[in-house]
Amino acid sequence: MNYEELCGKVREIALRAGRYIAAQRETFTFDKVEFKGAHNLVSYVDKQTEQMVIAALRELLPEAGFIAEEGSATYKGERYKWVIDPLDGTTNFVHGLPPYCVSLALMDGDEVVVGVIYEVTLGEMFYAWKDSDAYLNGRKITVSKVDQLENALIAIGFSYSALTGSEGFLDKIAWYQLHTDGIRRLGSAAADLAYFACGRVDAFTHVRLSPWDVAAGALIAERAGAVVTDFSGGRNFIFGGEIVAANPMLYDEFVKTLG
Repeated sequence: MNYEELCGKVREIALRAGRYIAAQRETFTFDKVEFKGAHNLVSYVDKQTEQMVIAALRELLPEAGFIAEEGSATYKGERYKWVIDPLDGTTNFVHGLPPYCVSLALMDGDEVVVGVIYEVTLGEMFYAWKDSDAYLNGRKITVSKVDQLENALIAIGFSYSALTGSEGFLDKIAWYQLHTDGIRRLGSAAADLAYFACGRVDAFTHVRLSPWDVAAGALIAERAGAVVTDFSGGRNFIFGGEIVAANPMLYDEFVKTLG
């Protein structure tokens, strides 16, 4: 399979989806929001975008299954599977606050082979495929070269449940704020990883997440030169609910702070 060619077609699908999202945002009001649970919002925009994206991706690769956020999952053990979030950062979207993204990834077995993130508000397309470089709007990108944690800007993501869990996450947030160049919580894990991949932040960690939050971004970050693992240093960061990513000079120091 020609993953470079496939990635180009996936970018076109992400761009169409992003333009639809941007157009809907112009007239969107909060009364159109639904609640899947506490602090868990969804709208017709998420659902319509997912249907649009799945229809287009199915034409590209009819034999692939889908792992998707808004109820369209069909994966039943197929070799190929799309892992997609049609609108990552829904809470940001419904409030009119950047960033929010379309995040599309293709897996061959356990390996992500195509990753595309389109950040709607800035019109930025991040992408990579198996063994490629990582790109932003056609320009090669790399992770930062900051080599001391005290000088690093850290992107952090967490679910609301993490704040009341046993991980001590609030203590970690306070530690990072005091001992690094600062922390940022963008509200979109896809944007976190994309911005990390192009050097806007120097490291990223997230707990209690879903595969569609990170599948595309993890590949883009790795192809940009990042070290990406779970908290134990393993590879279970797509389905394991936790991820740590840093440039190679920061990774060892950063991962120690997560223990």
